[in-house]
Amino acid sequence: MAATRVYGGQSADERTEARRQRLMDAALELMGTEGWPGTSVRAVCREAALTPRFFYESFEDLDALAVAVFDDIAVRATAAILEAVHGAPAEPAAQARAAIATFVDQLTGDPRRARVAFAEALGNEALARRRLQAMRAMAQLIAAHGRAAYGAPPEADTLVEITASLLAGGIAELLIAWLDGAIDATRDELVADCAALFMVTAEGAAAIGRERARRASARRR
Repeated sequence: MAATRVYGGQSADERTEARRQRLMDAALELMGTEGWPGTSVRAVCREAALTPRFFYESFEDLDALAVAVFDDIAVRATAAILEAVHGAPAEPAAQARAAIATFVDQLTGDPRRARVAFAEALGNEALARRRLQAMRAMAQLIAAHGRAAYGAPPEADTLVEITASLLAGGIAELLIAWLDGAIDATRDELVADCAALFMVTAEGAAAIGRERARRASARRR
């Protein structure tokens, strides 16, 4: 009965969730400004104005909190990208531009999110594994879009996977370089050029796939 008691208009579950969110907000602030070396359970609790008891109520350890923050960034970005693609015209070029523009905006609207998703994810083993999983998930989305837009005969299925992985990794590395100032381009220039190169690569892969299917068909005759 005590677990469901209401205080200040919130149930016990609502208070637990509110504390969890405060811890995630605190971790985002620390990881996104001071970096992983400046992020500890003590520092997170201090930032969130909570005691360690409440930290371990929601997270097993610091790695679990970091992964939760990363997952929140990835889930929000993916949902926004899918919504943008759904709302774009049916042409592959328009959808590619919408997806890339949304991806850039999701991770640059709050520089802390970009730092956690890219830079800090390389400095922690748990985050590095999660980043790899996120990159694979992005590649799978690109592959699914490519199959729907261009088709994928059996002879080209591996090519689809290779192309999708190349594009996912390339876009991520491009954004890192741009955020670091290594690429002198405006946001609109970055999106336009990236979308154009995305389409050149996708259409080139589709052409290779069609040629492979043609040759395979000729051999079967």
